[in-house]
Amino acid sequence: MGSIIKKLIIYTALFLLVLEGLVRLFHLHNEMPNRFADAKGVEKWVPNQSEYSITGNRKQNVGQYRINDFGFNSVHDNYEPKEDAFEIALVGDSFIEGFHEDYTNSLGQQIEKNLSNTKVLEFGYAGYDLADELHLIHAYKDLFEKIDHTFIYIRFTDDLDRDTYKESSRLRLDTPFSRIAKQIKLLVYLKDIGALDPVLQLPGRIKNFISGKKEISLSEEELRKQEKLKNELSLNNFKKLMAEYPIDKERNVFLLNKKLCTSEFLEFLTKNEYKTLNINEAWEVATKPTTLIYDQHWSEEGRSHIAELIIDYVKDKAVHENP
Repeated sequence: MGSIIKKLIIYTALFLLVLEGLVRLFHLHNEMPNRFADAKGVEKWVPNQSEYSITGNRKQNVGQYRINDFGFNSVHDNYEPKEDAFEIALVGDSFIEGFHEDYTNSLGQQIEKNLSNTKVLEFGYAGYDLADELHLIHAYKDLFEKIDHTFIYIRFTDDLDRDTYKESSRLRLDTPFSRIAKQIKLLVYLKDIGALDPVLQLPGRIKNFISGKKEISLSEEELRKQEKLKNELSLNNFKKLMAEYPIDKERNVFLLNKKLCTSEFLEFLTKNEYKTLNINEAWEVATKPTTLIYDQHWSEEGRSHIAELIIDYVKDKAVHENP
């Protein structure tokens, strides 16, 4: 019996080593950069990292990222705007960060290459919400005041869950154990494709079983009430954030998908003269899917139309300012 168990352990270890080798050989695993908080308390990526972001369970999307000296994915290292030059800033979460595309063909680069005498500074970071974005802008107020146009991406359904900035819990997840686990590429791959979800959810299920807690199935009416309350909370959070972190309404533009927004939120933006650009409107002329097939991040087609939307806005603004 002991011999059988010993062989089983050896064969299992060999099998896992082979799988680890295959994952590394075909580079099926995602390589995420390390995070940190800078001297101003802004969470960003540790500078000077470059690797490939792999997403999808069959290496469906590959993008090379390059974290610059400032801590963001960009071709540019110099984030020092000049008052006699024309600069644009893109601020947002993973949608703006653009790990799904090579950094040389990012949203910022598509704009820059099609807008003469323009430099685009990208401030994208996975997990940012509006509180993070406004905290970044105000922490680097002197920098952003020199930028001609700043486009702030908001996803209404996800980015307005809090009314003030607090340090993210993401940094606390960067433990010695997690750093060791990241070196096991098979583990990274299995986690990314969701194969470990049942194992990760097991402790919670055991806890609920012991406590006798059961999952409650809500009626459609109750779900509608919850959604209504969440939408109201999102609008109130937006109001509080804008009161705490006021922005220049002439130079700052909210980039959003109005299809995901409530009419009350859009009415508030209009009434208070916040400038907006509607992503969904730009996508109406798309001939290919504008998001990836396995999640809601923008596809190459989607990004190209958003770039055109921003370019048209900047050109139209220039015409009206310099008739």
